[in-house]
Amino acid sequence: MSSSPAGLVRAFHLAFGLDVRTTPTEVSPGLAAHRAELLAEEAAEVAEVSVAGPLDRLAHELADVVYVAYGTALVHGIDLDAVIAEVHRSNMTKLGPDGRAGRRADGKVLKGEHYEAPDVPGVLRRQGWAPGTPETPETPGV
Repeated sequence: MSSSPAGLVRAFHLAFGLDVRTTPTEVSPGLAAHRAELLAEEAAEVAEVSVAGPLDRLAHELADVVYVAYGTALVHGIDLDAVIAEVHRSNMTKLGPDGRAGRRADGKVLKGEHYEAPDVPGVLRRQGWAPGTPETPETPGV
């Protein structure tokens, strides 16, 4: 069994009969709303323990956010690892030619003149996505 988040969450979805898609697909509004509720619930739990701790609970809640995010990607048939790689590529273009980046007063890294936006639609198209694709049934056992 894979130890990557994508592989672990796929194993969970298959074991429990949850949606698994292999091609990026729009899902029903009801399923999309359910996944949004799950993500919001997990994000709220992270926010609750981020400041007050304890650290072990924060680690658990962060893992839950990642788990639910990967599950949501799986429900939509999105290879989230590929999307994250593209976002990372884009984020690295925030560095200037001197290897430095601008920052806001709170430390947030800013987009500089060399910034390139991520091509997430391109990543999804390479995964088989066609905008406006209707929902496809789950594919158990994939």
